[in-house]
Amino acid sequence: MHAGPRLIRATAGARPGLEPVRAQVARMHAGPRSIRTTAGARPRLESARIRLDGTPAALLLAAAALFSRTACAVDCVSAATLPDTATQGALVVGSALPGTGYEFQGHASVVGDDGVLVFGVARDAPARVEIVLRCVDGSRGARALAVTQRQYEIERVDGLPEKTVNPPAEIAERIAREQAEVAAARVRDDPRSDFKSGFAWPVHARISGVYGSQRILNGTPKDPHLALDLAAPEGTPVQAPAAGVVTLAQKDYYLTGGTVILDHGHGVSCVFIHLSQVSVTPGQVLARGDVLGAVGKTGRATGPHLHWGLNWFETRLDPELLLK
Repeated sequence: MHAGPRLIRATAGARPGLEPVRAQVARMHAGPRSIRTTAGARPRLESARIRLDGTPAALLLAAAALFSRTACAVDCVSAATLPDTATQGALVVGSALPGTGYEFQGHASVVGDDGVLVFGVARDAPARVEIVLRCVDGSRGARALAVTQRQYEIERVDGLPEKTVNPPAEIAERIAREQAEVAAARVRDDPRSDFKSGFAWPVHARISGVYGSQRILNGTPKDPHLALDLAAPEGTPVQAPAAGVVTLAQKDYYLTGGTVILDHGHGVSCVFIHLSQVSVTPGQVLARGDVLGAVGKTGRATGPHLHWGLNWFETRLDPELLLK
């Protein structure tokens, strides 16, 4: 019994036993073939198709095929490498099978040939989030992450030109147009992983503003500050913190002044604003350390500093976490 099914020689009139499973499989792959017959007998063709005829061999083959399909679906989810925890504002980098689709916080993307899976956890993400994985066979599964909650500071900034804190109605259209241009530059989803090589400081300077802080400008509560401010003398060179492609370079936006966006692949990008000088053009490829502009105080700023932002598509993240 433990040796499994085997071919039993039969005498005239006896019924043959079972062949080994591998013999059946080999015969199926050989395709249809003629069977020798005795005089008067009708030739027949064996079908190469698996038939659930109730024999143990056929049932075993069917079970193996079902198990194989199930394993493929499960592997898409279980094969993904992701951390169990993340911090609010963090860029999360993992891996998954190429071709795996994923959805996180309303945004959908697909894992490229490099197997890189990346997403960003928003400032106010809840204590538990899920990323949904879509396998190539259409099945789906979810992986959960615990999110470390942060306490954010309150920052008061006074002395700003009132027209930049509460812009007049005639400026609103210009601001909306400029913000739409910035949003369009962040849609790019290249199959590059420049961010995997790590990030460096774009300038070495004192941190004057932190990510996530609630901003009160000239006494008026505003949206949280979703970037890192680095105070440095005007004209200080600003370097690319990682390799990337320039997707936006503007010298005179109303609120942000000189503005550059550098795309690092898979929806990850950095923005540099308040620049006194913009030294790059859209489409230009930069290596880490290349100069892209100079520190300034253009747009809504009280003094020279670099506003360094990090994004995963439209989700704004904390660049300081890249350097810890």
